[in-house]
Amino acid sequence: MDEYETHSPGGNDQTGKARENSTVTEGTGEAESDSDSDDSETDNDIESKYDLSQSLTASSETDSDGRDRSSPDVSLEDVLEDDEGEDSTGLFDDLLSGEPIFESKEILRPSYTPRTLPHRNRQIDKMATILVSALRGDTPSNILIYGKTGTGKTASAKYVSQELETTSKKYDVPCEVEYINCEVTDTQYRVLARLANTFIEKNREIIETRLAELETRRADLEDGRASSAESPDSVATIDERIAELEADRDQMEEVPMTGWPTDRVYTSFFEAVDYHERVAVIMLDEIDKLVEKSGDDTLYNLSRMNSELENSRISIIGISNDLKFTDFLDPRVKSSLGEEEIVFPPYDANQLRDILQHRSQEAFKPDVLTDDVIPLCAAFAAQEHGDARRALDLLRTAGELAERGQSEQADEAHVRKAQDKIELDRVVEVVRTLPTQSKIVLFSTVLLEKNGVHSINTGETFNIYKQLCEEIDADVLTQRRVTDLISELDMLGIVNAVVVSKGRYGRTKEISLSVPLEETEAVLLSDSRLGDIENIEPFVQARFGDSSQP
Repeated sequence: MDEYETHSPGGNDQTGKARENSTVTEGTGEAESDSDSDDSETDNDIESKYDLSQSLTASSETDSDGRDRSSPDVSLEDVLEDDEGEDSTGLFDDLLSGEPIFESKEILRPSYTPRTLPHRNRQIDKMATILVSALRGDTPSNILIYGKTGTGKTASAKYVSQELETTSKKYDVPCEVEYINCEVTDTQYRVLARLANTFIEKNREIIETRLAELETRRADLEDGRASSAESPDSVATIDERIAELEADRDQMEEVPMTGWPTDRVYTSFFEAVDYHERVAVIMLDEIDKLVEKSGDDTLYNLSRMNSELENSRISIIGISNDLKFTDFLDPRVKSSLGEEEIVFPPYDANQLRDILQHRSQEAFKPDVLTDDVIPLCAAFAAQEHGDARRALDLLRTAGELAERGQSEQADEAHVRKAQDKIELDRVVEVVRTLPTQSKIVLFSTVLLEKNGVHSINTGETFNIYKQLCEEIDADVLTQRRVTDLISELDMLGIVNAVVVSKGRYGRTKEISLSVPLEETEAVLLSDSRLGDIENIEPFVQARFGDSSQP
C-alpha cells in the first residue's frame, strides 16, 4: 500500500506515482481494447486499482489529525448554489428589487369599467329609465349619447349595460348587449358581419343546451324513469326535435369579414338575431366614425328592423364626440331612430379630483402619492376640456415613471414629466395620422427650421413643398390650398402660423414649429414615401444656401 500512496497535510491528494500507475493501467486497457485482445484484467491491474481505491477512501474519511471527514457539513449542491449565487443577478433582478407602488394598474386604464362613476348619476339614471323597458319585454327607445372625449360616456354606458344584463339573468329575461367600436369596425359590412357572428355563436350555445336537455329526457323515457305526466312527448317526437335543432345548427354559417354581398350579410344577421326570443341592445361607440366612412345606411337598416322581426327586438345606443352628429343624417334615418339624447358635460377640476381620488384608492398602495399629485393631475386635465381619460393617463404615467426610477413615492416632478411625455405621444400620433399632403407641407417646414431658416413664410414653405412633391411623384396643390393646410396644422397645435403684414408686399403667414423638431422629423420619415428620399439637404440648401448658416 505504501508504495502507491502518501497523504498530503490536507489528507486529500495522492502522489504522482499513484496517478502514474492508474494512468498506465487505464492506458493499457484502452490499448488492449483497440487491438481486440483479451478483455480480462491482469492480477497486477486489479491490485493496482484496489490499492488506489483504498487510498481515496482513506483520504476522504480522515485528515492529517485523524479526524473523521466521511460526512462533510457542506454538500455539493450547496457549493454549486453558492457559486451560482455570486453572479446570478439577471436583467430584471435590479428592476424587481424596488417596491412596486401600484396595487392594480388596470384600474387607471380607459378599458376599465369602475363600479361607481362619480358625478354621472343623472346620466346613468336616465339611461336606466329608458332601458328598463327591455326587462319588461318591450323595445327600449334608441339612445344617442354626446360628449367630448373623457367625459364618461362609454364608461357610463358599459356600466348600465352590465347592470342590465345582470338584472335580466336575475329575472330570467332574455336581454343581451353587444358593444362595437366603430373606429375599428368602421363599415356597414363589418358591423353586420360581427353582429351576425356574435348571435350565431349565442344561438349555437342555446341549441347545444336544448339538445342536452332532450337527450336526457329521451334517455329517461327509454329507461322508464319518466312518467307520461312528467314527459308527454314520445321518444319519436323528441328525436324529431333533436333532428330539427341539429339541422338549424348545421345551417348557421359564419359570415366572413370580406367577400359576401352586403344584403346577404344583413340577411344572416337578421336570421341570427331573430332565431331566439330576445331584446338585443346594440351599442355603437364612435358612431360618427361609421357614418363618416360608410354613410347612414347601417343606422337606417338597424332602426327599421323591429318592424320585420318576429321573435326579437333591437335597441340602439349610439355614442359620439360630435354634438352635431345628427345634423349630417338623412331625415328618414333621424325619423326612424326616434332617439332620446343624453349629453355628458366636461368635468371641472374638483370633479376630476374626486374621480382620481376614488380610483387611486384601489390602484395604488397606501401612502405612495404625495398630496400634490392628484390636484396637479386634475388641474392639467381640466385645461384639456375636463378630460377624465387624460387625468387618469397622467396619474398612471406619473406612477409608472416613479416606479421605473425606483422611487418610493410619486410626486409633482413625476406628474410634470408625465405631462410632457403624454403631450409628446399625442403629437407623434397626430403627425403619424396626417394625410400625405399635410405631411409634405409639415416636412417642408421641418426642413427649413432644421437648416436654420428663420421667419419662415408661406412662399418659402411652398417652394420646398413643390420640390418634395416632384421627388416623390405626388400631386402639387395650389399655394392657396397649401396655405389652408398650414392653417389646419395650426389648429392641431403642430405649427404656429401668424399673419403678418409686409407693407406694400401684402400679408403672409410666418410659420414656426410648435412641436419638437427631431421627434416630428422621425415620425415623418417613418412614412414610406418621405422616407424614400435619399438626400434631403439639397432641397433647402439650393434655395437658402446663405441663410442656412447660423
